[in-house]
Amino acid sequence: MKDGEMNFDTLAIHAAEQHDQNQALNNPIYMTSTFTFTDLQQADDTFSFKRKAYVYTRGGNPTINLFEQRIAALEGGIDGVAFASGMAAITSVIMSFVKSGDEIIAHRNLYGSAFGALKHLMPDYGVKTKFVNMTNLEELKDVIGEKTKVLYFETPTNPSMEIIDLEAVAKIAAEAGIKVVVDNTFATPYLQRPLELGVDVVVHSATKYISGHGDAVGGVAVSKNQDYIYKLKFGYMCELGGVMSPFNAWLLLRGLKTLSLRMERHSSNAMKIANFLAENPLVERVMYPGMETHPGHEIAKRQMKDFGGIVSFELKGDLETAKAFVENLKLLKLAVSLGDAETLVEIPALMTHRDYLEEELKKFGFLKKTIRISAGLEHPDDIIADIKQSLERVR
Repeated sequence: MKDGEMNFDTLAIHAAEQHDQNQALNNPIYMTSTFTFTDLQQADDTFSFKRKAYVYTRGGNPTINLFEQRIAALEGGIDGVAFASGMAAITSVIMSFVKSGDEIIAHRNLYGSAFGALKHLMPDYGVKTKFVNMTNLEELKDVIGEKTKVLYFETPTNPSMEIIDLEAVAKIAAEAGIKVVVDNTFATPYLQRPLELGVDVVVHSATKYISGHGDAVGGVAVSKNQDYIYKLKFGYMCELGGVMSPFNAWLLLRGLKTLSLRMERHSSNAMKIANFLAENPLVERVMYPGMETHPGHEIAKRQMKDFGGIVSFELKGDLETAKAFVENLKLLKLAVSLGDAETLVEIPALMTHRDYLEEELKKFGFLKKTIRISAGLEHPDDIIADIKQSLERVR
């Protein structure tokens, strides 16, 4: 059976399947930096791409390539490029589309390091970024100019859980002749496939849901354009050196096998957490696209299979109230990252999103007291019981 004839759950286990001479059920880990040649002619044929083979793991490795091909199959792309981290993927993709004097338009609410790279690092290379509210399509149209080369955003966003209309933004970009790059980390290809809605490149922090176990760091970019994949792999990943470890690629392949099952449980638990919080009198605001009161609910219903595993909220009170809540939790772990089997909680403004100036937080869609929960795989009753006991202690 061909990859295109299989459902997502099956592709996550079997796409781009390789068989070694020992017929191992799980593909081996090629933990080698270098590959050998039988003679100079074979080496010349390999370097000139007359022969498909491997030279050096920074430029290609069987374990890494299998991961790239499998995630590409799940995203509906032609191929992927694996990186050492999600930020390596994000920065490499953005750099591949811009040069000095160009401009990027990004959504106002991004992962903290992505925001920091665009706001603080890219200007050093002559590239400016405008941060706008992309949920407002008219505002987006108004800021696009001749220097704009890339639109970059997440949906759902981190941590304010805003929903951006993928198809509508892709159409605006296509009419203006600019590229669209979307971070699909929160949704994963199981819940959302941006390439099918007109997006040019999808990026992931594979550390999160794709890994699912909190034991591997990695990033990946996927596109439908084979020429672009070649440029990204050999012009940016390889030359800048952000190569993924073959062992991490193997761990991420393991994670993909259970991605659909885990995302169903993450989403189910998050919906129950959101509903519990919404009914609690100590809670001021809940941000979860699965709730009908969420401003992006209808768009999320249209472009997502389910609503994901992240819930953000704010308690009545101030930052000290939020601090007390997270420090009184017993089962939930205070930690950055997300998508693990364990339920994790953080205060973004104090942790992952420290690059946002306090006086600008509201403009960017969240507050200093905003709390983010990554719903794990524990029984929902136990998660909610821990949240409940902590709320009672800060009452």
